[in-house]
Amino acid sequence: MTSSVESLLHAVAASIPSPPINEIQLGVLHIKFYALCIIAGIIVATLLTNYRLSKRGAERWVVIDICLIAVPLALIFARAYHVLTHWSFYVGPGKNTWNPFQPGSVWAIWEGGIAIYGALIGGAIGAYLGCRWTGIRFWTFADALAPGLIIAQAMGRLGNYFNHELFGLPTNLPWGLEIESTNPAFPAGLAPGTLFHPTFLYEMIWNLIGAAVLLWAGRRFQLQWGRLFGLYLIWYGAGRAVWESIRIDPSDVFLGLRTNVWAALIGVVVGVVIMIVQKRRHPGFEASPYMPGREPERKGSVQSQDTPEYVDVSEPESTPAQETEATSSLAAK
Repeated sequence: MTSSVESLLHAVAASIPSPPINEIQLGVLHIKFYALCIIAGIIVATLLTNYRLSKRGAERWVVIDICLIAVPLALIFARAYHVLTHWSFYVGPGKNTWNPFQPGSVWAIWEGGIAIYGALIGGAIGAYLGCRWTGIRFWTFADALAPGLIIAQAMGRLGNYFNHELFGLPTNLPWGLEIESTNPAFPAGLAPGTLFHPTFLYEMIWNLIGAAVLLWAGRRFQLQWGRLFGLYLIWYGAGRAVWESIRIDPSDVFLGLRTNVWAALIGVVVGVVIMIVQKRRHPGFEASPYMPGREPERKGSVQSQDTPEYVDVSEPESTPAQETEATSSLAAK
């Protein structure tokens, strides 16, 4: 009886099949599921950031103004980072480096190849410029963004599943990922039917847990001045260093470690530095999500500020009764 149950469980969860398709074709238009996952992640991150930022006292949808700069720069830097860390893929004899009308060029982002750490660098530059434009404090925006950002990254990893890419070492675990032997990334010398660690799934789960941790920690410890974003860097970097170390897709190696492992470790260090330095520099709470002198002219244009992550230190508005009392007092004098 026991062996029958074990056999049944093994049959039910023997492996994870790869999706049979990765795009929708509408005439000459090919819509990649990976692109849809990225777009959906951007939308979710924008909506959640807007909610969190407006609850901190910012104007509703000011996040759109910031994203107009941050998102394009994030995509540009994501591609550039991938190309620079996979230079041998695009430069060398027989490579099509610059011609965008032929496959394999550095411009062919539609063929895949973007890096989250490049997106973080470009997005940070764009967010800084957007915050300067709108008057929002950069660290306030970063803290509001952190939970939505890590959720977007989890959604993006689902796109890797549809692309049959970024899988890990061979495994006999019941949740091993099926990869067709004709896949260019299938390691030479392995038998067809070999299963691999679904590193995309590991990172998805890690990121979604991280989103819950960030939302809880932000309220529990009232993390402001960029410290919640610092915690994001620590959480994501720690997990990414592990998942990256068991991936087998080609990558440049520096001092024995893949470049993205180094990037993950640097991210952890930067996160720790942000949390320590910002705690020492700003022991109190943020007075406003706006830089001094950049508050919106219409006070009614912001949402309520009834959240433990926001502390209002502005002067209370006078009520009509108080104004009448003040007028009578002046008349008596």
